[in-house]
Amino acid sequence: MRLTPTERDRLLLFSAAELARARKARGLRLNVPEATALIADTVCEAARDGARLVEAIERARAVLGPVDVLPGVADIVTEVHVEAVFDDGSRLAVVGDPIGGGPGEQAPGGLLPGPEHTEPAAVARVTVTNTATVPVSVTSHFHFFEVNPRLDFDRAAAYGMRLAVPAGSSVRFGPGESIEVGLVPIGGGRVAIGFAGLVDGPLDAPGAREEALRRAAACGYLGAGR
Repeated sequence: MRLTPTERDRLLLFSAAELARARKARGLRLNVPEATALIADTVCEAARDGARLVEAIERARAVLGPVDVLPGVADIVTEVHVEAVFDDGSRLAVVGDPIGGGPGEQAPGGLLPGPEHTEPAAVARVTVTNTATVPVSVTSHFHFFEVNPRLDFDRAAAYGMRLAVPAGSSVRFGPGESIEVGLVPIGGGRVAIGFAGLVDGPLDAPGAREEALRRAAACGYLGAGR
């Protein structure tokens, strides 16, 4: 069976969540990866059941309490981001305070909040128009070239780039809305795995950019032919 990178990621998340469910059923308190996987999977399963975004988030916030996790976990997992497929399209769900016992209730071994992440200086700017009938949210480290095909902008200019926003934040594009956003190069090893599968490898490999543009245009991504 051949699976897309997105489908592989979904199966990995489900497997991690099933492990968390099994351990919770045995009376074990969950660690950070287990709690995060269970919360994120609850959103995805609610979406699959036909729930709306708000309902899916509420289900995810109800799945775990402070007594279900190890000391300090509720102070670390203060927000969970997951992209799920709802009846009206893919939506980014942001589950705030998913475990309860927020940052003010420090448990032994908990982490104190550190300095806020600052917004990186943009090296490029593009104007993005959402032609879809639903809002589209893009997270800070998503390869912007591969975002929702109904977002219309200069894809070539966004190759190898991400949003110039603080880590963990996102930008929301309402239906019919046009917004100018800043972009910065993806750092580290500059490898794009998953996302929409338009690259799935080193961003700077010979011919990778041209092949990604060809795939995007063939799949109907707006702005790929500019």
